[in-house]
Amino acid sequence: MESILFPSPTGDIMAGMTFRLLWLVALSTLPLFSQTAKLAPIPPVMACAELSAFSLDSAVGSKVQIRSAAEVTDGKPAPYCRVLGTIEPAIQFEVRLPATWTQRYLQTGCGGLCGNLNINAGRAEGCVPVTEGQIALASTDMGHSNAGGRGGITDPTWGVENPQTRIDFAYRGVHLTALAAKALIQKFYGQKARYSYFSGCSDGGREALMEAQRYPTDFDGIAAGAPAMNFITQNSFFHGWNAMVNTGADGQAILTADKLPILHKAILEKCDALDGVKDGLISNPPACNFDPAVAICKPGQDAATCLTPAQANTAKEIYAGAHDAQGHKFVISGPQPGSELAWAGVYIPQANTPIFSTGIALGTIKYLLYPKALASNFQLADFRFEQATLDAISPMHAIYDATDPDLSKFAAGGGKLLLYHGWSDPHISPLNSVSYYQAMQKTIGDAKVAQFSRMFLFPGGYHCNGGDGPFDFPLLSLIMNWVEGGAAPDVITATHAPGRGAAPDRTRPVYAWPAVAAYKGTGDINAPASFEKKPGTPIPAAKLQWQGSKFYVTPGTRKQ
Repeated sequence: MESILFPSPTGDIMAGMTFRLLWLVALSTLPLFSQTAKLAPIPPVMACAELSAFSLDSAVGSKVQIRSAAEVTDGKPAPYCRVLGTIEPAIQFEVRLPATWTQRYLQTGCGGLCGNLNINAGRAEGCVPVTEGQIALASTDMGHSNAGGRGGITDPTWGVENPQTRIDFAYRGVHLTALAAKALIQKFYGQKARYSYFSGCSDGGREALMEAQRYPTDFDGIAAGAPAMNFITQNSFFHGWNAMVNTGADGQAILTADKLPILHKAILEKCDALDGVKDGLISNPPACNFDPAVAICKPGQDAATCLTPAQANTAKEIYAGAHDAQGHKFVISGPQPGSELAWAGVYIPQANTPIFSTGIALGTIKYLLYPKALASNFQLADFRFEQATLDAISPMHAIYDATDPDLSKFAAGGGKLLLYHGWSDPHISPLNSVSYYQAMQKTIGDAKVAQFSRMFLFPGGYHCNGGDGPFDFPLLSLIMNWVEGGAAPDVITATHAPGRGAAPDRTRPVYAWPAVAAYKGTGDINAPASFEKKPGTPIPAAKLQWQGSKFYVTPGTRKQ
């Protein structure tokens, strides 16, 4: 039976008439999308199934197998043509081509160590092309399957002594998926996408920056959230340190989840009011000089309400981040003050569940950071937090890390970059993003950076989403409005809700870095009208110095 959703030009006449009738109805009811280009919807010029015979080899520059091309008639929010393929040697990708297409393409990033195929167009509130299913979508597993792991974290054995798989994960998989998707779009609709976008958080944020750095013409707009740009140290020194400093001689956790609210309360008592309003949020964590020793139990105090000296010292070491006995830092920083409640499950155990940090650090160290896999009996306790270790894994910086600050080619092509990070992120210190943004400014100049990039830091925001502070905002609308309408986002109105589906209980303006939202002194602290824009202060370069600062330079050559 001939398709009525994606008819071939030579298909049944009645089927084609039915499709065109649906098309006209869709066109007449198409809502306008504020500040974006007014693009006419484009119908397919061929049947979905015909794509299965389309060769992508020349467009991608590698052997590509289209495994299937089939209509998804019950797709949410609208029907689409689903194409599944494999780029040699093992990069799996998915492309969704909608019946009603408004000439836009969005590729979404992966998380953790990837290994799964999942299109996730998050933060799409108010973005009609996405919410109405009118945009082409794609994603990739980045060249390996994680059938035996959890979220790509606990089974990184795919990288054992396999340079190609490592490169496919580092940058090749995302880039070649973009080439494949664009070629499919042009074939299916008879024209190229007018605008192309990439959005990702965590490792997806690293992928986003990698695209801007290595392949500056792939996307017009890029949104990079909490980017794991310092991959080799993030997934070894950062998480490994936080797991090990919280492990006692008996192998048990020193700081436990029940003590985190005590630590968090002490932080708020010290630093909450520094921004002029007591609201349970720390707006400028680097300005908070806090010593966990203030929470140590006093004589006669109930032990359930305070910390032991060992617990306070563990917290101090977590804030400090990985370092050696001479004070040399191997990460930019640990988590920022105010993030304590988010430590549970990451490097502070909850009940009997394993912590994230041990899994991500041990797997990455054993299988991804050295030319040969480490011994099968290697344990995290065997990892040495010292310069020799950093030197040994540094060769992989050129493969995995996304810290090149020279985005002049991306800017010259009209590209726009929106960086965002939660100040209370327990997984990746927001000072990584600050350091990268300031490195861009130093490399190509403040004025040039301001023409194509913005960074937003959200007080109380956790890793990619959630937290105590307003961290819900229409990301995709912002980047599309900027690219297509020239509306550079200088302020974001963010909200916080007490639970999924609940009405927001707090709304705040968040200004582009380094400006801050300052309380006016009167009015509802949960209402945006009570805040105004004030100049912020860039973080002194000395505070951002660490043993990997050398990574924030433009390499002489890039292996593509």
